[in-house]
Amino acid sequence: MTGENTFQPRDHGGGVDAARARWGGTRADWMDLSTGINPIPYPIPAISSGAWADLPDKAAQQALEDAARRFWHVPEGAAVLAAPGASALIARIPALGAGVAAASGGRVVIEAPTYNEHAAAFAGNGWEVVPDGVGAARVVVHPNNPDGRLWRREDLNGGLTVIDESFCDICPEHSLVHLADEADVIVLKSFGKFWGLAGLRLGFAIGRPEVVRALSDMLGPWPVSGPALEVGTAALRDTAWAAQTRVRLQADAARMDTLVERAGGELVGGTALFRLYQVDDAQAWQDRLARHRIWSRVFPYSQTWLRLGLPPGDGWDRLGAAL
Repeated sequence: MTGENTFQPRDHGGGVDAARARWGGTRADWMDLSTGINPIPYPIPAISSGAWADLPDKAAQQALEDAARRFWHVPEGAAVLAAPGASALIARIPALGAGVAAASGGRVVIEAPTYNEHAAAFAGNGWEVVPDGVGAARVVVHPNNPDGRLWRREDLNGGLTVIDESFCDICPEHSLVHLADEADVIVLKSFGKFWGLAGLRLGFAIGRPEVVRALSDMLGPWPVSGPALEVGTAALRDTAWAAQTRVRLQADAARMDTLVERAGGELVGGTALFRLYQVDDAQAWQDRLARHRIWSRVFPYSQTWLRLGLPPGDGWDRLGAAL
C-alpha cells in the first residue's frame, strides 16, 4: 500500500474547475460548451413549500410518472419509474442480470465510442464488456454520444437490452420507447439534456413492470425529491415549450455548424444539442477556445474530434470571435 489515491475519474464533459485552474478566471467568466445540455433551460415554475419540507408523497410521484407516460407515448404494457437522474439507473441496471454475469459467458455488448458510464457499471458488476458480437446483454445510446448515431430495432439482438434515450427528446420520431413492453428492454430518459435541468437530477426507466419493480426496490423509498417531482410534472405537461424548443435547437445547431466550418472544422456527427467536428488538432482548438474562457470537449481516443454544445443567447458573438 502506497497510500496514494489511485482513483481515476472517467472522461466526461464539464470540468470547468480544472479549466480555471489552468487558464484562470472566475466560474462566471467561463462558458461551458463541453456538455450537451440545453443552454436555455425550462423555466422553473413556483415550487410549493411542502415540496421542500415534506417527504414526497405517492400522489406527486404518480402525477410525474403519468405525465411521463403521456409525453413519451409509453405503451400500456410498460411501467415508468422516476429516479434521481439517469446515472442512478445506469449504475443499478447491471445488477438485474447479476446471475447471468456470474455464469460463464456473461458478456454485454457496448459498441464504442459511446457514453462510458454504461461499460463501467457493467464491468463493476462482473460483466465482460465487449465491443461487438453476441452477448447476454446489450447497451445502445440513442442517439449516440458523441457521434449522434441512431439505432434501429434490427440492431438489437435480444437479452437484457438497455436503450439510453438521454438525447432523444430532440427527435422523438426516432424513439424506440414502443419496444419498452418487450421482455428485458429498458428505455432510459434524462431530464438534464433537452430540458436543460441537469442539476435537478431526474431520470426515468421505462420497461416491463417486473423489471421496473426490481429497479424501484434498488432505489428505495422517496427516490425523487419533492421539488423535482413538481418541476418534472410541469415540464412534461408543457408540450408547447417542447415543440418550440426543438425548432430553436435545430436552428442553433445549424448556426454552430456555419461558425465552425468557417474556422476550418468539418461536421462529422452529433445532435441538435451537441455537434461533433473533425479538426486538424483537437487539443490546439480546445486551448485556443480556453484562452477565451470557453470550455469544449476533446476525447482521449481521438486527436481530431472536437465536441461543442450550444452557447446561450448572449454567447454567440463571443464564440464567433474565439473561433
